[in-house]
Amino acid sequence: MKPLDPRLLRHARAARGYVVLTAVFGVLTAALVVAQALLIAAVLAPAIQGDLTTLGAAGTSVGLLVLVVTLRSAASWAQERFAVRAAARTIAELRESVVAHAVRLGPRRLAGGEGADVATLTTRGLDALEPYFVRYLPQLLLAVTVTPATLLVVLGLDWVSAAVIAGTIPLVPIFMILVGQMTAGTSERRLVVVQQLGNQVLDLLTGLPTLRAYGRERGPRARVRALGDANRRATMGTLRIAFLSGMVLELLTTLAVALVAVGIGLRLVHGDVITLEAGLAVLILAPEVYLPLRQVGAQFHASTDGLAAADRAFAVLDEPVPPRGTTPAPDLRGAIIRFDGLTVRAGDRATDAPAGLDAQVTCDGRVVALVGPSGSGKSTTALTMLGLHPADAGAVTVTGAGSDGPVDVSDLEPESWWRQITWLPQRPLVGPGTILDIARGATDASDDDVAEAARATGLDAVVRDLPDGWASAVGRAGAGLSVGQRQRLALTAALLDRSTPLVVLDEPTAHLDARGEEGVLAALATLREQGRTVVVIAHRTAVVALADDVVHVSAKAHA
Repeated sequence: MKPLDPRLLRHARAARGYVVLTAVFGVLTAALVVAQALLIAAVLAPAIQGDLTTLGAAGTSVGLLVLVVTLRSAASWAQERFAVRAAARTIAELRESVVAHAVRLGPRRLAGGEGADVATLTTRGLDALEPYFVRYLPQLLLAVTVTPATLLVVLGLDWVSAAVIAGTIPLVPIFMILVGQMTAGTSERRLVVVQQLGNQVLDLLTGLPTLRAYGRERGPRARVRALGDANRRATMGTLRIAFLSGMVLELLTTLAVALVAVGIGLRLVHGDVITLEAGLAVLILAPEVYLPLRQVGAQFHASTDGLAAADRAFAVLDEPVPPRGTTPAPDLRGAIIRFDGLTVRAGDRATDAPAGLDAQVTCDGRVVALVGPSGSGKSTTALTMLGLHPADAGAVTVTGAGSDGPVDVSDLEPESWWRQITWLPQRPLVGPGTILDIARGATDASDDDVAEAARATGLDAVVRDLPDGWASAVGRAGAGLSVGQRQRLALTAALLDRSTPLVVLDEPTAHLDARGEEGVLAALATLREQGRTVVVIAHRTAVVALADDVVHVSAKAHA
C-alpha cells in the first residue's frame, strides 16, 4: 500500500479533511521551525561574541522566541488532538463500509472462514490504523513541508552546509525503503496469524456447546496456544526490525549533522565567509531537516499493521457485488413458493447441498418442515429462498395470488421481499434494550398481548427468573441471555409482529430442553392459527409431527 493511498480518501470522508488540516499544520510548523532557529541564533550570537550593544534587541528576540515556542507546542497539541478524532472517525467509516459491503456480497462470500476473517479485520485489524493516523501520517506530511523549507533556508545562509545536507538526505529514504520492505512482509504475516487465531477462536466458540456435551472442550487448547505463540513471534519480529531501523536512521542522521557541524566549525576558525549567527542558525536547522524523515522511519513500523489491514479492507470493498433484483415482491398471502431443481454447491467440499430439490410451499397458513441429515443443505435452502444465497442450478420462484406468473427470487427487490418475512436463525441477534421493548418491537401490542405471547413461547418463565423482570436490560447481540433465552425472546417478538405472512425458523429447538421445546411447538401452533405460514428447519420428531407438509432435503457428492 502507498504511504497515502487514494482509496483511503475515497472510502473514508473523515480522512480527507484530516489530510488537508495536517498539511496546513505542516506549513505552519515549517514556518515556526525556521523562525525558532533564526531567533535562537539572533539571541546567542551577540552573547557569545560579548556584544553588549544589542541587549535591547536580544530582549525582543527572546520574547518572540517564547511566542514561537508556545505556538509550536500549541500546533503540535492541536494536530495530535485532531489526529485521534480523525482516526476514530475514519476507522468507524471503514469498519461500517466493510461490514455493509460484506453483507451485500452474501453468505457464500463469508463462508469457509471468510466471515471470521472479516470479523477480525473490522475489529483488531482496522484498530491498527490509529498509529498510522496519529503518528505516521503527520510525520509524512511534515517531511514534505518542513524538510524542503528548512533546507531552502539553510541554502540561503550557507550553501556548503546545504550541499552536505542535500547529499546525505537521499540516504534516509533508501534505508527506509529497504527496512520498509522487510517490515511490510512481517506485518502481512502477522495479520494472517491474527486472522487464523480469530478463525480458530470463532470456530471454538461456535462449537463450544457441542464440545462441552461430549467432554472435549479442552481439546483445542493446544492449537489456540500454538496460534498465540505464533502471533507473539510475528509481533516481536516486527518490533525487532522496527528497533533496528530506528538505530540505523539515528546513526545516519547523527553522522550527517556532525559533518555539517565540523564544516561550520572549521570555516569559523579559519575566518571563512560565514558569520557566527548564520552558523548557529544552520546548526539548529540541520537536525530539523532530518527530524521528519527520522520520525517517518521510526513510525513506519507502527503503521504497517494498519496499512496491511487497510489493504485487506480495500480488497473486500473492491469485490463486485452481485446484481440486486428490481422487481417488487408480490403479496405473500396466498402465494406459492416453488423450488425447481434447486442445487447449491457447497464451497468447502465437493458436494451439492441441496441437490436437485423440487418442492412447493403454499403460503396459506401452514407449517412446512425441511428435514434431512446434517449437511444436506436445509439452512442453505432457507437462505436461497430468502434471497441471501445464489443458486448454482435450478431456481426458487414466487407466484403471487392473481399475478401473471412466477418470479425468480433473485429478481425480486430485496427490501420488498424481506419486509414480508420474519427470519429466526439458530442464534438470533436481539437487543440492545429491555426485554419488554425487544419483544414488543415496532408493534402496538398491549402488555396483555405480550404476556400471552410470552406464555406461548415460555419466555414468561425466563422473565420470572430475572431480577428486573420485563425491565431487564439486554446488551448488544443479546448479551446477558443464553441462546435458548434469545430464541424464546425472538419467537415472542415474531408472534406479536403479525405484519409478516411468512416466518422462517432454523432449528428453533436446537438449544432448548423438553420444556423449551413445548414452548416452541406452542408458538408454531399459534403462528399457524394467526394464518401465517411457517417454514421450519427441523430435526426433532415433535416438530416434524406438527408440520402440515414435510420437504425432504438431500445432498449429492460430485462425480
